[in-house]
Amino acid sequence: MKLIHFIHNNKEYWGVLEGQNIEVLKEEPFKSIKLRSKKIPLGRIKFLPPAKATKIILIGLNYKDHARELNMKLPKEPLIFLKPTTALIGNKSAITYPDSVRQLDYEGELAIVMKKEGKNIKPKDFLKYVLGFTCLNDVTARDLQRKDVQWTRAKSFDSFCPLGPYLSTEVNPQDLNIRSYLNGELRQNSSTSEFIFKPAHLVSFISRIMTLNPGDVISTGTPFGVGSMKKGDKVEVEIEGIGKLINYIK
Repeated sequence: MKLIHFIHNNKEYWGVLEGQNIEVLKEEPFKSIKLRSKKIPLGRIKFLPPAKATKIILIGLNYKDHARELNMKLPKEPLIFLKPTTALIGNKSAITYPDSVRQLDYEGELAIVMKKEGKNIKPKDFLKYVLGFTCLNDVTARDLQRKDVQWTRAKSFDSFCPLGPYLSTEVNPQDLNIRSYLNGELRQNSSTSEFIFKPAHLVSFISRIMTLNPGDVISTGTPFGVGSMKKGDKVEVEIEGIGKLINYIK
């Protein structure tokens, strides 16, 4: 099942994708998956991020191929950081290139969206708390990241967290192809089998630090091939079984 969050005729909906149509849900999917009789054509909607996050937690250096690329040792435990919810945008929305930034990078990632509240979640139980998986672009002001001791400023500008297009409830996150394209050119090409810390471990680890709420987002890190973008570029993050997240730089 692919869940979609969208606007149609100035109203916000959640739905289930069926071909080129959306079957509208009666309520948010964090509560239940109940269909209304209403259908809306996919081509007539504006995408929203498929989450209702109170927080966005991301993981630094979680692909073995990325660690090799950077000539870095594998971390012994996950490195986590946060983005504000004001950074969220949906599929086909524009990423704003701030005037104060000199180098803006893409980072294609697999993201987890939580279904229900969880604290001290056991790894074997993590899927009970997960609604689904989607694509995320961890947009980063690389020059500011190098300059600052910590990453908050570099990661937190408005529009620096594209998410979507859909939320897949059925994919196996352990072995998915993940690719990023810049202006149609393949730049990142890897698999989640390269994870250092698997999703079950990440959800459990984070839930021991902070309570996870319905709609919260956990992003699982980026593979090798990170690069820079400029105004006018088109960036795409594509994950097997989920779809392609498309955004433009302005």
